[in-house]
Amino acid sequence: MITELIKNTKVEWKTLGEVFEISAGGDVPKDAFSEIETTKYNIPILSNGIDEKSLYGWTNKAKIEKPSLTISARGTIGWTSYRDKPFFPIVRLLALTPKIEIHLKYAYHFMKSIENDYKVPIAGIPQLTKPMIGNIKIPIPPLKIQQEIVAILDKFTELTAELTAELTARQKQYEYYREELLGVSSKGLVDVEWKTLGEVGEVRMCKRILKHQTTDKGDIPFYKIGTFGKEPNAYISKELFQEYKSKYNYPKLGEILISASGTIGRSVIFDGRDAYFQDSNIVWIENDEKQVLNKFLFYFYQIAKWEVADGGTIQRLYNDNLKKTKIPVPPLSEQERIVGILDKFDILVNSISEGLPKEIELRKKQYEYYREKLLTFV
Repeated sequence: MITELIKNTKVEWKTLGEVFEISAGGDVPKDAFSEIETTKYNIPILSNGIDEKSLYGWTNKAKIEKPSLTISARGTIGWTSYRDKPFFPIVRLLALTPKIEIHLKYAYHFMKSIENDYKVPIAGIPQLTKPMIGNIKIPIPPLKIQQEIVAILDKFTELTAELTAELTARQKQYEYYREELLGVSSKGLVDVEWKTLGEVGEVRMCKRILKHQTTDKGDIPFYKIGTFGKEPNAYISKELFQEYKSKYNYPKLGEILISASGTIGRSVIFDGRDAYFQDSNIVWIENDEKQVLNKFLFYFYQIAKWEVADGGTIQRLYNDNLKKTKIPVPPLSEQERIVGILDKFDILVNSISEGLPKEIELRKKQYEYYREKLLTFV
């Protein structure tokens, strides 16, 4: 069906410069600018950025009044957006307004298919320019074929948008219940006793690793604060790992690692795989699960009000402040109930193997697959 749609279709190839009026964004309209939308200032000022991050502010006069495409010229280079309402583009953004008859949504889908293929100069600040965009060629089939292609591809983008909206709603719901169950009011807790983390367990950290003991490649990942919860970029030898693991503190399976600098309080459940962690920047509470479940701590850390030390160039959560942090401690049965509720939300909004993120990713891949099929003209 898909291949039949474009089979033997006559296609005319034109440059984007022939199809569109290409405009570069200008300066922010300082004489008519508002940070929030009002009745008077209701024209969006747009810069580079993805989706809502492209919104810079509001003005009362549009620079582009016809439906157009925008392309990020810097930063998120090539990111293409469909704009069906008047707007004011500023620096780092290019606007493409049709000057011949073309289905704008068809052009949008084509530009999305090439948005990762732009070749920008390495020297200086990487950026797209009007001539670079203007020389790109776009296949233009008959308008009826364009409409049919758009109808198919829009179904996928609409479904992805619906799933994304559902994910946003579920994330807010998750945050609400997490705060209700574990926040200061703790309305959802039964027979709660407030304790400090210092009463729950001891603060632990790994033995210090010196720079000369690390390599770019190796046996055992060494996570620093910048790579915590991400991909490692440093390693230590297996011999050093085994020595330090046997002699010094090392997390147990399921214990909750916490970032004590950078993004304060970011938490990762230790999965037991061989790895080592930067001392003082990544710590954990060695708690007794007969008193507080690890998973209960994990969810509490997400809403904890950390007392961060002032001064210096880097904010830090010192051990003393960590130990003074108060935590609600209900009976274990109640902790298990709460963890069960929050686990379901966590899977739904965060899991890339089971939840909505997986479903969204599958729909995006499906869209890309059919887009490739429909926009590949011989």
